[in-house]
Amino acid sequence: MPGSVSGLIVLFPLAGWLINGLAGGRLPARAAAMIGSASVGLAFVVSVVSILDPRVWQDGITTRLFTWIDAGEFTVEASLLMDPLSALMALLVSGVSFLIHVYSAGYMAGDPAQSRYFAYLNLFVASMLLLVLAGNLVVMFVGWELVGLCSYLLIGFWFERERAANAGRKAFVVNRIGDAGFLLGILLLAVTVNSLDFVNLSASAESIAVPVATAATLLLFVGATGKSAQLPLYVWLPDAMEGPTPVSALIHAATMVTAGVYMIARLQALFFRAEVTLSVIAAVGALTAFFAATVALVEHDLKRVLAYSTISQLGYMFLAMGVAAAPVGMFHLTTHAFFKALLFLAAGSVMHAMHDVIDMRRLGGLARPMRWTALGFLIGAAALAGFPLTSGFFSKDLILERAFAHAEGGLTLLLWIAGVLTAFVTALYITRAAILTFAPPPSHQDHPHEAPPTMTWPMAALAALALGGGILGAQAAGAPLLHALDAFFHVEESGAAKSVPALALTIVSATAALLGILAGFGLYRGRRDVSLGALGNLFRRQWFVEDLYEVVIVEPSKRLAHFLAGTVDLQIIDGTVNGVAAGFKRSSAALRRVQTGYVRNYAAVVLAGTVLLLGYWLTR
Repeated sequence: MPGSVSGLIVLFPLAGWLINGLAGGRLPARAAAMIGSASVGLAFVVSVVSILDPRVWQDGITTRLFTWIDAGEFTVEASLLMDPLSALMALLVSGVSFLIHVYSAGYMAGDPAQSRYFAYLNLFVASMLLLVLAGNLVVMFVGWELVGLCSYLLIGFWFERERAANAGRKAFVVNRIGDAGFLLGILLLAVTVNSLDFVNLSASAESIAVPVATAATLLLFVGATGKSAQLPLYVWLPDAMEGPTPVSALIHAATMVTAGVYMIARLQALFFRAEVTLSVIAAVGALTAFFAATVALVEHDLKRVLAYSTISQLGYMFLAMGVAAAPVGMFHLTTHAFFKALLFLAAGSVMHAMHDVIDMRRLGGLARPMRWTALGFLIGAAALAGFPLTSGFFSKDLILERAFAHAEGGLTLLLWIAGVLTAFVTALYITRAAILTFAPPPSHQDHPHEAPPTMTWPMAALAALALGGGILGAQAAGAPLLHALDAFFHVEESGAAKSVPALALTIVSATAALLGILAGFGLYRGRRDVSLGALGNLFRRQWFVEDLYEVVIVEPSKRLAHFLAGTVDLQIIDGTVNGVAAGFKRSSAALRRVQTGYVRNYAAVVLAGTVLLLGYWLTR
């Protein structure tokens, strides 16, 4: 069954893109939203149907569409793979995207470009589904590049605004840097293994020399840092908030930024072959998680707070991948999709009610007039903070537990410490955001109102998942998702993992979250604006990372560009061409004087030439 219908998972949103793109402008405004939402809803239904086949949970099912590349012994099939990992991602992408599409119907009501918006949104979902269902790296790369293109189109959707247009270009350029490394990694694997099929790569992983595996995986990780906004290529994601808020929810929750995590999980056998790469992934993830959390602590734009929160939570996922806990990383990816989508949709509801005001210093007092939005935000905030028994609590606690089990003292123990500190700061900044946005007294003169049902119902569904989604990985509930992923990744509990004091570590992570919440209430009660002094200035300057970029990369690049354009291009290249042209012009002007048009002059020249020739022959 999945072998015949898995292609429909991609085809339905692709059809929505074609209909809205070609005919949406001639249809009623609501038709674009209905077509866009229905196409993604059908993809979710097909995803549910696909996982009912037991073969998906055994060896997986590969659907070969056609032979794409046939060059001697090297062939690439256009193929789709449905197995436990891709099934989880297909359900997550299509399900959360469907809720965001429904929400968008209310949020974008009245926008004159609704058909274009839903066309882009459908193409984005289709591209992400192609990425997660790909059977080999080439097909994945096509989806990988398409989501990058769609992010450019959606972030810059309101392209008449200069900041939105600049943000779209920034996202596109930064992702191209990461994609260059990703492509080089693919080419290295193609030369080494002579196959890019995921099944073949996993089977051949042990035969690849460690230096080659290390080089290939590091190159692939460069692509992951760009797509999943890790240090140092995180800079595009905060600026991506210039797009419509549902787009932010889609990018941050279930699509583009999770691609890097999914890619590493998909090639886990290959990454296991390169211990150096795993250490780099864990270190970058832990560092990014703490760094982004501290920056979120001083942001005033609610959406940018959530953007840095996404970067931080992705750092947790990379930490899990680096400590060889891919099932736990995918579990946190799942719960994060629930509560982060909820938080962004709640932020969009606030913008909808406050005429696009999103600066928390201009908000406040919204809990009473927007009680359902406030409740949804608080549930999402609790899950993000890791409040006990919420979905985020279970997944984050497991990551910290596996990081502690992986630690052997020294630097590796710092990974766990960074994770615990990040949990504290996370609880602190999201408590601050909730207080500044919803707690009295208000700092505005508007009369906010609750969002329409098309926006509140998707938030209600996500709130239920943010509260109860932890059951997928809770041991008390049988941890069905974790057990399925453990079987897929062939994970066996090691002796070190068995000796980990799980209860004590759970208490530590829960305590960190609760202390962060209490500190937030203490610092920001009454909507006080706390500067944090010199430390706050460091965080506001993003630890001077952007300044370092400006000094080391941006300014030298500008000077180089001006030198190439002004000196090399205009003076040297154009000067040479213009000089040659001027030389021919002067010589032709001189020769033109010889052309008098008088026959007697030409006859005299011929006679003189004849005399000279006779003189030459006579004097030889």
